[in-house]
Amino acid sequence: MTFNIAHGRGLGLYQGFTSSRNLRRNISAIAQLMRELRLDLAALQEIDEDSHWHHGVRMMDELKQEAGIENVMMGVNNRREGEKPLAYGNALFSSFPVDLWDNQPFGDATLGEKGFMYAEIAIGGHYLLPIVNLHLDYRSRKRRILQVERMLDYMRKRPLRPDRAHLPPVVCGDFNSRETHAEDAVQHLFSHMLEQGGYLLYPDKARTFPSFWPSRCIDFVFIPSEFRVLECHVIPARLSDHMPVFIEFDTHTV
Repeated sequence: MTFNIAHGRGLGLYQGFTSSRNLRRNISAIAQLMRELRLDLAALQEIDEDSHWHHGVRMMDELKQEAGIENVMMGVNNRREGEKPLAYGNALFSSFPVDLWDNQPFGDATLGEKGFMYAEIAIGGHYLLPIVNLHLDYRSRKRRILQVERMLDYMRKRPLRPDRAHLPPVVCGDFNSRETHAEDAVQHLFSHMLEQGGYLLYPDKARTFPSFWPSRCIDFVFIPSEFRVLECHVIPARLSDHMPVFIEFDTHTV
């Protein structure tokens, strides 16, 4: 599942107006959804490690405990000290062992910065599944293209372990871009991914944002064509201004 959880504020306009009671209620609802879906992997965006607007609620820890997913990695893209500290970014929850992971902020802004996480998930004892959890800028098409290029450059340069077979990477997240825009981030990434082999883009003909009146899809999963997709749908959950994308796939290799 890929899901921008909007700092746990639910359908509220600003997380700073969310009480600790409502925050915990929203986090519990997200954890319940994760349990019901019996997820092996969850890529979350806009999740807080420790920010002033959450009144000391340790969001990631509470999600981990309530969702019952063992391995959790937190990639902080925004960090600010002082009277109103901030620490938030992306996170990856995995029921499989994680061989390695890394976080790459796109810049050094203390508020509103985006970035991506890269992880290699150990599956079947001999295979590594590369996962990219991506969150792109919402204001500038040009900036989104540059961010995609930075992620692609990272993927080209990453070392591959000779003792493990690497499956093709899965890329997912909040792209803040529609699939139909030919000169924006989704199509730009798709064209590059196709150069590496066959890829399919999910969901198809769906809408994920805004959840209270969905008008467009900006949350996607890129799946290698070697994998067999068994199911994909947008979950009609009003737990954020985004709706989560659930996808089930397997590979004959593993």
